[in-house]
Amino acid sequence: MTELICHARLTLPNNGDYIDAITDRLASFQAQPEPAAPGVTRLRYAFGWAEIAVDGRQVSLCGGAPDPDGLARLKDLMATAFKLYAKTDVPQIRWQGDGADDRRLDSFRLMRVISAGNLTPHMRRIRLSGEGLDRFAAFGNMHVRLLLPSDAVPAPVWPVAGTDGLACWPDPDRRPLPRVYTIRRMDAAAGWVDIDMLMHDSDGPGASWARNAQPGEPVGMIGPLGRPLNSDAQHFIMGADEAGLPALARLLETLPPAVTGTAFIEITSANECQPIDNRTGIRVEWLLRDPNSAPGEKLAGRIMTEGWPDRADSFGWFAAEAGPALTIRHFWRSELGLGRNQTLAAAYWKRGRAGLMAG
Repeated sequence: MTELICHARLTLPNNGDYIDAITDRLASFQAQPEPAAPGVTRLRYAFGWAEIAVDGRQVSLCGGAPDPDGLARLKDLMATAFKLYAKTDVPQIRWQGDGADDRRLDSFRLMRVISAGNLTPHMRRIRLSGEGLDRFAAFGNMHVRLLLPSDAVPAPVWPVAGTDGLACWPDPDRRPLPRVYTIRRMDAAAGWVDIDMLMHDSDGPGASWARNAQPGEPVGMIGPLGRPLNSDAQHFIMGADEAGLPALARLLETLPPAVTGTAFIEITSANECQPIDNRTGIRVEWLLRDPNSAPGEKLAGRIMTEGWPDRADSFGWFAAEAGPALTIRHFWRSELGLGRNQTLAAAYWKRGRAGLMAG
């Protein structure tokens, strides 16, 4: 099979300030480093390879994959990393090589609502149908960006691929409302995904859409998003509030049966407890939020009290409100000195602000 290749060349005067952060991020997506010349970083993924070569102010990017999905994934990973970390140099990536003129966005799927219903008083499940969903199970990531119609834009325009391989909008005034959610369950062969959406006490635009979603309604979906877990981990310490619960529940249902550990889940009341088909050896402990405590405060305290397991194959995973997520990230990274390959602490929402991860 002929390998598909992409390449780009950038002038980045300040690359020394951030190139290590970029390569560290790229390596965290289950990449294996390969031997390379001085000034060159080469990473091997299950779906292809990526190479970054630095020569003074010049930075060359290259990637190869056996199929278009893999090549699109490489373009997305590299372009996103440079957009995040190279802002001082305003990188303008223009991919050359295979698929460079293709405006079809490989990560996008047009979906339609099949059904909608409440799991608990504050958790609503939306089932979406679509075609070509294999990529959403192929890369070890759980999250997607839903592109939602809104009162302001009831008939949105859908994205195409820009020259950097990322989403580009033909008509910015008709851009849909973006919200990031977790795929709770999916069956790629049958063509459906389940998205569990947390209904906060004051509905944001995403929750408002979920409350009123009707069968047949179109919705865009981009992904997969997020950083995969360390595939070598065998013991987990995990924590989630209601927003992180869909992701934690999916992990408990899909991680290998032999893994062990403890998972803490903080909820507002016993009514928010839901059944999880836990197929692992991870013990689940539900925590009822104290009425006078901030969301996630009890959860973060329990995680820190639990400490860190004395074994090399441990992994910490935490998904909750921004405040406790920052507390746990600091505790794991700064106080315990753990690395990116050992922990993942993410802010899924922030009090008083719509957006971020929504579920």
